[in-house]
Amino acid sequence: MIHKVNDNVLLDRLANGDEHALNEIYLLYWQDLFMCAYNVLKDKAACEDIVQDLFLQLWQKRSTIQINISLRAYLYTAVRYNVFRQIRTGKVRSVLFEEAAERMAANTTEFIMAEKEMSKQVARVVAALPDKCREVYKLSREEQLTHKEIASRLNISTKTVENQLTIALKRVRASLNTIALIVVTLLAN
Repeated sequence: MIHKVNDNVLLDRLANGDEHALNEIYLLYWQDLFMCAYNVLKDKAACEDIVQDLFLQLWQKRSTIQINISLRAYLYTAVRYNVFRQIRTGKVRSVLFEEAAERMAANTTEFIMAEKEMSKQVARVVAALPDKCREVYKLSREEQLTHKEIASRLNISTKTVENQLTIALKRVRASLNTIALIVVTLLAN
């Protein structure tokens, strides 16, 4: 609780342009944030860049930033997001996934468990879809029907099929991206 008050005071000072507040926040959190990123990426330079960019953005947005959670949670979420973005788009991606593939081959039990968890997650996401969206997804993925065949069977337009399938696939992909990041993180340790 005291730390939260200190964070709020630091954020107020930061919003007023106090560079010392940024320095205090940096000293409080940089090492843990770096380790959070490094545990996944295993790339010192990339992790240093991620943390440095985070503090630069914090300074640049100091007067407009609204943090509705704890400062710590906000910073960790930002680092995790940037690590994920680095994996998805950065040069680290191929190396990280090659190492993960090697670990999966060596740890088949963990891989099988991860695969089962991913299947369960897809099933949970599909089950939570709206009825029509779920029905379109299942016809497309499980019965391998074309958009035109689905439209004909459900008496809807092919555009509606496309829209419903796009919604379903976005939700499934988002869920799987989260699970994949967790699996890669676990395998990296």
